[in-house]
Amino acid sequence: MSLCLQSVLSASSWFGLSPTGDGTLPVFGLVSLQVMSLWGWLWLLYCLHVPGSVWGLDGGGEGACRLTAKPVSGSVYRAGDVVIGGLFPIHVEAPLPEQEFRSIKEDSTCTIFKQRAYRWLQTMIFAVEEINRDQALLPNLTLGFLAADTCRTEGITLGAALAMVSGKEASVVGTECGTTPEVPVIIGDAHSSASMVVAQTLGPFDLPMVSYFATCACLSDTWRYPSFFRTVPSDAFQARGMAKLLRQLGWVWVGLVSEDDDYGKFGVQLLLQELQGSGVCVAYSEVLPKLPSKRKIRHIADTIRGSTARVVVAFVGFTGHAEGLMEEVVRQNITDKQWIASEAWVTYSTIAAPTNLPSFAGTIGFALKKADIPGLGPFLTRLHPDGDYQKSDPFLRDLWEEMFVCSLGVDLSVTLSSRRLCTGSEVIREGESQYADVSQLRASYNVYKAVYAIAYAIQDMMACRPGDGVFNGGQCPDIRKLQPSQIVHYLRGVNFSTPVGESFHFDMKGDPPASYDFINWHVTPEGTAEFVQVGHFLSSEGSDDQFHIDMDKVVWGGGSGDEVLVSVCSADCPPGTRHAVQKGRPVCCFDCLSCAEGEISNTTGSVECIRCPERFWSNPDRTACIPQLVDFLSFSDTMGVILSVISVSGATLTAGALATFLYHRHTALVKANNSELSFLLLLSLKLCFLCALVFIGQPNPWTCMLRHTLFGISFVFCISCLLSRTVVVLVAFRATLPGENLMRYFSPTQQRMGISLCTLIQVLICVLWLALAPPRPAERRGREGRGPRVVLECEVGSVVGFSLVLCYIGLLASLCLLLAFLARKLPDNFNEAKFITFSMLIFCAVWISFIPAYVSSPGKYTVAVEIFAILASSFGLLFCLFAPKCYIILLRPERNTKKYMMSK
Repeated sequence: MSLCLQSVLSASSWFGLSPTGDGTLPVFGLVSLQVMSLWGWLWLLYCLHVPGSVWGLDGGGEGACRLTAKPVSGSVYRAGDVVIGGLFPIHVEAPLPEQEFRSIKEDSTCTIFKQRAYRWLQTMIFAVEEINRDQALLPNLTLGFLAADTCRTEGITLGAALAMVSGKEASVVGTECGTTPEVPVIIGDAHSSASMVVAQTLGPFDLPMVSYFATCACLSDTWRYPSFFRTVPSDAFQARGMAKLLRQLGWVWVGLVSEDDDYGKFGVQLLLQELQGSGVCVAYSEVLPKLPSKRKIRHIADTIRGSTARVVVAFVGFTGHAEGLMEEVVRQNITDKQWIASEAWVTYSTIAAPTNLPSFAGTIGFALKKADIPGLGPFLTRLHPDGDYQKSDPFLRDLWEEMFVCSLGVDLSVTLSSRRLCTGSEVIREGESQYADVSQLRASYNVYKAVYAIAYAIQDMMACRPGDGVFNGGQCPDIRKLQPSQIVHYLRGVNFSTPVGESFHFDMKGDPPASYDFINWHVTPEGTAEFVQVGHFLSSEGSDDQFHIDMDKVVWGGGSGDEVLVSVCSADCPPGTRHAVQKGRPVCCFDCLSCAEGEISNTTGSVECIRCPERFWSNPDRTACIPQLVDFLSFSDTMGVILSVISVSGATLTAGALATFLYHRHTALVKANNSELSFLLLLSLKLCFLCALVFIGQPNPWTCMLRHTLFGISFVFCISCLLSRTVVVLVAFRATLPGENLMRYFSPTQQRMGISLCTLIQVLICVLWLALAPPRPAERRGREGRGPRVVLECEVGSVVGFSLVLCYIGLLASLCLLLAFLARKLPDNFNEAKFITFSMLIFCAVWISFIPAYVSSPGKYTVAVEIFAILASSFGLLFCLFAPKCYIILLRPERNTKKYMMSK
């Protein structure tokens, strides 16, 4: 083997890119992919530009060269003016790689044949032949193909791609040996990891790739993969659709299963990004190992069975590892899960085998857009082995032997095997095998579109008019010597309709518009799986998504039948409660706590409680806001009515006493008691009774200012009159002593002046109080019974002003009490000082007890206590001072004489 190709192909195993016998990538992962890509294109560049050092010359003459590398293992070739390469995972388990670099390893055979991938290869051949028959599309030009088996391994895929673009084992005549690749464009690969390796290797040479099944969103990076195109949508759209599906169906507690490759890793990463902030939580995320491990697969199945998440999203491909997990799930009889399938396996009939349906019936997933390709069915069934079948198609033998469970040819292995010999009369019938099943042409249709995209790009090249081209000053491409960079340019601009009527184009990233079908697994009466379309999802960059699912058509998994399965970590909290996230767990796992007072949650599953508006409060169930009780002493309250009646009654009695005194003003008792002061005292008492009414009712600015000012002035007026009367009585009796003439200082005029002066001082205090910090309405939160209340009250505004008003009243009352006490030994028939003493004792007792009662009373009872103090002190004054006199005037008129009063 030549130094160039031998080194590139052998290095794939040295870097860990070839499998160890199971088709997996055992060593370095993505780092190895990057290193191998760099290694591959450096060596390819060296091969193409320094042919003398790497190309072996045969003896056929000078100018002829021959590539001494082995042919592409497992390939199908047909010559043409333009040869299209194809990479297909016909087998999925590769042989052990060469790691000693001492000899050329003999051809090894990949194992585990996949009918589905072979159908993809045949679809490519069908499309090429269909285009060649269409003289309107590419007249006078024939397409050829070179399709190779990749064994689903990155190293073999890269080796096959490099062999394609550098030429097979064949003589190439001319001096430009190896300067132009024989295959200028490749269709493939089916897997994202392999596509990344090949695209990074071929990208610097502008060698285009058109993948039909590599969905990793990372391949949309035009900086890293400038010549990569695909006819399958990016997983970014599928992840977006999956997130919409989970949110719409209320599945907020899900498990994730993915493969340990770029398809699985990037798919799960995109889905997690879409789910951020959506309320959907991930219970677990398990990764299928690359190396076969029954213990790991059993662990994943145990996790699925033991988790409370009843929805499982599986980003896996059609590999033996995925099938192993499905078998383990069936073995453990896990039947209570709803599976969400990615496009790679949702229509994979092998997984949908009848034995798997007890666990996977009702699976719903995203499938690529389906199409019916006319003529493909008969084309697939045309195959039949003949004498030279091994030369024309090395894969036909594997197809035939697997499909009909027989052996072609007679050799020792056949003799030792349990398979019967094929008779040659076997016939492939449409729909009887996975290979010949054309009812779900999805990935096959992508292969079909890839071939047509290349054909229309070539057609655009052929339509180029000299001078109008885009290369080298208006030059057009040479169809007979196509350069890969030219195909890249024209692929970016293709816009065509396929023979089945679908419009197709690539966007700026080389991606097509996303179109998915929702596929649901139904079970037929025969016990087989039926893939039923129940909706669709359309999405593209810069446009709104179209998401539709027909709920009536869906058969749900997990044994729920027609009912949508519920998958939550914690059941929704009832109204009146809120979520409280459990420590160390996702936000979907929570406890339900009752809302606090004044907060509600009126819907099921509320995350937070809502604070009630002003003047509202939560009901006992915390489900609705109800108006708070507004608490103030109103005229409609029982207490307000009673106090109002008492106040009016006191004012009425005072008015009656005033009328009595006025009517009997000429009698001895009224004259002896200074009728003018008595009238003023009764008038002030009437004001004291009536001022209590101002304290009843809803507070407003005017009533708040009137309450305490009217109360303060009325009581000062009353006590000033009483003080003047006490002084007059005391001086009058003291004035009878020889040599004393004090009454000249206490004439009626002077008495009125004294009363006015005392009252004026209180008026000035009240004016200053109202001017500087007047009382004002206020609200105070209170509680009575089972609920809160808004207590409407009057704030005093200035504590100093209120204190001065009360202190001034107290000062006058104390002085009056002291003087009355000094005059307590006056004659019994006219002992006015004794009555004044009793009234002042009652007055002082009432207001001293008022202070603690006022402070400790809640709500409207505070106002009631103040009113009670006003009324009690007023009644004390009225009864102590005027009840005895009215008794004599009205009931004992014989005592209302001067003679009787002077008898003692």
